[in-house]
Amino acid sequence: MGRGNRTLKLSGVFAAAVTPNRAGTLEADHSALLELMDFLADGGVDGICLMGSTGEFVNYSSDERQRAVHLASKRSRVPVVVGVAHSSLTGALRLAGEAIASGADGLLLMPPYFFPYRQPEIEAFYRAFMAELGTAVPVLLYNIPQFTSQIHIETAQRLLDTGLFAGIKDSSGDWNYFEQLLALRREREFALFAGNDRIALQALRAGADGVLSGCASAIPEILSRLYRTHVAGDCEGADSAHGSLMEFVEQIEQFPVPVGIKRAVQLRGQKSGVPSVPLGPETQIALDRFEPWFREWASRSIG
Repeated sequence: MGRGNRTLKLSGVFAAAVTPNRAGTLEADHSALLELMDFLADGGVDGICLMGSTGEFVNYSSDERQRAVHLASKRSRVPVVVGVAHSSLTGALRLAGEAIASGADGLLLMPPYFFPYRQPEIEAFYRAFMAELGTAVPVLLYNIPQFTSQIHIETAQRLLDTGLFAGIKDSSGDWNYFEQLLALRREREFALFAGNDRIALQALRAGADGVLSGCASAIPEILSRLYRTHVAGDCEGADSAHGSLMEFVEQIEQFPVPVGIKRAVQLRGQKSGVPSVPLGPETQIALDRFEPWFREWASRSIG
């Protein structure tokens, strides 16, 4: 599966990219986003996801999302999967059509957000989406109950059994749920991605195809090393990379998503913009302390 000179393989490490923003506006910093595409490719990722949760898609208009996706898709040297989440079916379809026209290699779709929906409505939403969209590019289901309605395992099974969806990204962090997805995958073919960095190595060792990681937006080398050493059977190397990743995760969990990741991106020499909402005094103090910690950690963990 591919577009242009890029070939999409639904495995490996995909970085869930932050969207650099312009302070005081509701606009993305497009030049910074293009530079971030190069940084992530140089960091060894197998693909990039734009306008996902880490990319703060909810902060941008549909037109702004489309323009950012268009420019970044043209720039990226690795396959691009685009988040097309919306509160409505019509909005998700519009975003999907524009993403495909802009060169997206695949799509990522969470259930409609903000209002809670029951499983029959979630299933109907996904089926209607695919009925309208067709199979121009692979589409991944996106389970992230922290931010929207959960896709129950029975609903995921029925949707995956249609053969219309290429796979699923699970960001719940619920290992029991992920094990149920693994059991489904042993009975049918689909791509399974871990979207929670805490279970990345555990998921890979259990048989996941890859990780779709927000942390990889700031530290692509660590996630790439974790995956490569795992594939090579280097358990010690994978454990070491996982240990470094967990140190980073524990630090950024002090902050609202994705504040810590955006700050780390900035400390890597990339523009990431400012937090979308003001930080409380204690959070700001913790973020100031994060900088010297990160510099020391990066010097020994990334080199």
